[in-house]
Amino acid sequence: MSISPKNILYIFSCLSLLSAISLFITLEKSEAVPSFARQTRYACSSCHYQSFGPALNSFGREFKLLGYTLGEPNKIPPVSAMALGSFTNTKDGQPGGAADDFGSNNNFALDEASLFYAGRILSKIGAFTQVTYDGVEKQVALDNTDIRFATEATILGQKSVYGIDVNNSPTVQDLWNTTPVWGFPYVDSPLAPGPEASVLIDEGFAGQVVGVTAYTMIHNILYLELGPYATLPAGVQDALGIEPDGEDRIKGVAPYWRAVLQHEWNGNYISAGTFGLLSWVYPGRVKSAGTDRYTDLGFDLSYQYAGFKKQFISLNSAFIKEFQDLSASKELGDSNNSSDSLETFRTNINYTVFSRIAFTTGYFQTTGTTDKGLYQPEPISGSANGRPDSKGYILELDYAPFGNPNSFATPYLNIRVGIQYTGFWKFNGAKNNYDGSGRNASDNNTIYLYLWWAI
Repeated sequence: MSISPKNILYIFSCLSLLSAISLFITLEKSEAVPSFARQTRYACSSCHYQSFGPALNSFGREFKLLGYTLGEPNKIPPVSAMALGSFTNTKDGQPGGAADDFGSNNNFALDEASLFYAGRILSKIGAFTQVTYDGVEKQVALDNTDIRFATEATILGQKSVYGIDVNNSPTVQDLWNTTPVWGFPYVDSPLAPGPEASVLIDEGFAGQVVGVTAYTMIHNILYLELGPYATLPAGVQDALGIEPDGEDRIKGVAPYWRAVLQHEWNGNYISAGTFGLLSWVYPGRVKSAGTDRYTDLGFDLSYQYAGFKKQFISLNSAFIKEFQDLSASKELGDSNNSSDSLETFRTNINYTVFSRIAFTTGYFQTTGTTDKGLYQPEPISGSANGRPDSKGYILELDYAPFGNPNSFATPYLNIRVGIQYTGFWKFNGAKNNYDGSGRNASDNNTIYLYLWWAI
């Protein structure tokens, strides 16, 4: 069968239906526990170096690589539940409210509540499927979805793995915490202003697409992945809780690629890789002006050290450059330039003790071409000078009291409490009066307190 958008949609729909049927059966039995831990009989700290995901260690990456199928089959389908509540304070409030039904500042919120079908379906097929209620937007939608077929083979006496992955957002299937979907910060406030500009591969297609990729890990050293993405029909997106109006629609398919070299020795782990996405899109789903073309090219580096007793150190970095051919957007009057570029860089260092207490510091930066058609003045979210440039830092301290082998109620009780501070040196093009309405970058500095809970 040739790989076409129609065939990709057919495969995705069949596998999603299988997950949905199992989810329905499980809900009827009222079972909701951390399904990966139940399946493997291991505590959460076996896969996550912070006892509460999503930061993966070597065993966690292998578990994902092999399609979430390690462990023994369970009579109870693999379903879990999660909720995230928070308090958000920004240095200066947002006139009119941070969102509908919220005040200008100092807001409490149920950020999200999710149900997961996560684990083995068959001996070589597994899934991570998330359905989420957004407590700020007040809507339910299909969230991160990653369905895998994986198997092992011996090549020249060495173990290798190959598989097929079906997912709904580029990089949701990735094994490393460097790429956009699973990169730091793992949670942030939905009620705080964020920079306007982002590269398309940074969740620009999240939930709107279906992708089928083939991957292999050769001798546990070289990882390769390649496959196409296609935009889901508007009616399908509506049914899944995604709002298709105004989104960029892929013409045909958009190829995605990933390559990583990794090595592990004496408590050290290092990986270096590249990833990318080539997309021809109709801006705002409008076909009359032709297409824009986006070429996203990323490079990432990860280092982990577990040589200290009950201590863990990690470094994750990623750089992405996006080349933008905006011929269609210019003709439609949405861009002043026919071509732009955008670059993002993120890096963070984490120190974890006893798999419970973690401190992370991160730096982020976005730079790009001045384009007063794309980036326009607007209170809080706009850019007065037409530049997309933003940069700042994140400091986070969190505590996960459970999730270790000897923890109370393992694996049925998992809690993570955190405080996160985000500071901006530049926001949407400037340090002072960046939006043309008198707001400074530092006015968006944010204190975010959260309670993350899973069963």
